[in-house]
Amino acid sequence: MQMPIMVVATGNPGKVREMQEYLVELDWELILKPEELDIEETGDTFLANACIKASQVALATGEWAIADDSGLEVDALEGAPGIFSARYGKTDPERIERLLFELGDELNRQAQFACAIAIARPDGNIALQAEGICRGEILHLPRGSDGFGYDPIFYVPEHGLTFAEMLPEVKRAISHRGQAFEVLLPQIQSLTPGA
Repeated sequence: MQMPIMVVATGNPGKVREMQEYLVELDWELILKPEELDIEETGDTFLANACIKASQVALATGEWAIADDSGLEVDALEGAPGIFSARYGKTDPERIERLLFELGDELNRQAQFACAIAIARPDGNIALQAEGICRGEILHLPRGSDGFGYDPIFYVPEHGLTFAEMLPEVKRAISHRGQAFEVLLPQIQSLTPGA
């Protein structure tokens, strides 16, 4: 029997790798969205953007699609960069540099990574959605070489490490994406690909 296909609606290789790790147990074949398919994120929340991406990729490919939208929300910056996390600079180092510059000597370094995931049926209707949050704080200087995005400056006090210093399995378990997948995975099992 052929495995059902689910298109991962992202062009970010780091995100794709992380999502594949969570979905490895499922009986779905994951494929990347066509490169030329560019979806504009016009929502004003992570969940709205995840739903837009999943729905449009499903409609364009005629397959099930999964999308996430996630970002960093810094308390002292009133939740910025938030949904604009990926557009805060051209490269990860530029984004980190801008964030640290904007925070300056601010003493309140509290922040959270937030993630919303949506799964759309081939007709574009949203079948499942979930959200997850991981609280932490922003360091003054990057630490660690794993991960991507803001991982080197996002410090989780309970673990005494940044996301970029954590073993992948630890990050997977505690991260915002991990929290969202924890809610989602049992529900994905119940999806009927042909329905």
